[in-house]
Amino acid sequence: MPTIVFATSKGGAGKTTATIILASELARQGEEKSISIALIDADPNQHSANWAKKEGVPHNIKLIKSTNEENILDDIEKAESESDFVLVDLEGTASMAVASAISRADLVIVLCQGSQDDADEAVKTIKLIRNQSRVLNRDIPFSILMTRTNAAITPRNYSYIVNQFKDAGVDLFECSLIDREAFRAIRSFGGTVNSLNPKEVSGIEKAIDNARAFAEEVKLKLKTTLVKEA
Repeated sequence: MPTIVFATSKGGAGKTTATIILASELARQGEEKSISIALIDADPNQHSANWAKKEGVPHNIKLIKSTNEENILDDIEKAESESDFVLVDLEGTASMAVASAISRADLVIVLCQGSQDDADEAVKTIKLIRNQSRVLNRDIPFSILMTRTNAAITPRNYSYIVNQFKDAGVDLFECSLIDREAFRAIRSFGGTVNSLNPKEVSGIEKAIDNARAFAEEVKLKLKTTLVKEA
């Protein structure tokens, strides 16, 4: 089953939020079909694990916490044998655990905010992915996901960074994760954007649409990858 790895060489890029959003949306879509999602938290901060232990998390998400460089390959292999999707939330640095998880990935999602510092760190992550591809002699698909974007304004710096990646032939998600209150709320309260109370949190419907668009694009990228490998 496909393994999706979330990677960045710095913290604060929205990695855990992206992981949680994708996990909950895949779980929602797959609930009636008994599709299971393994959520592996390999970040020492354990933010994904903290969310997964709150009330309201979909029952078809299985948490695997406290993964480290000694057991990450074992955890991924076990999860792949038991779940339909495997999502890995990595620590925000370059490490053996990060390199090992990337080696197992069917898709690496590289997180990047609209700043030059984030773009430079994303380039470092891309280099790590490409080095792992050379070591394994196989293509490891990856794509840049822009995070914490503004729904109303596209800053000049953001456009410049996106065009830099495009000019370099780097694949980017067409959608981005917009900075929304609903995404922050599930980190605090648990559950999913679909289960939030509209009387307490604003912009839920737009957050739901954003989560759905993200999940659909992930599935499309995975489908394209699997067709190439076949």
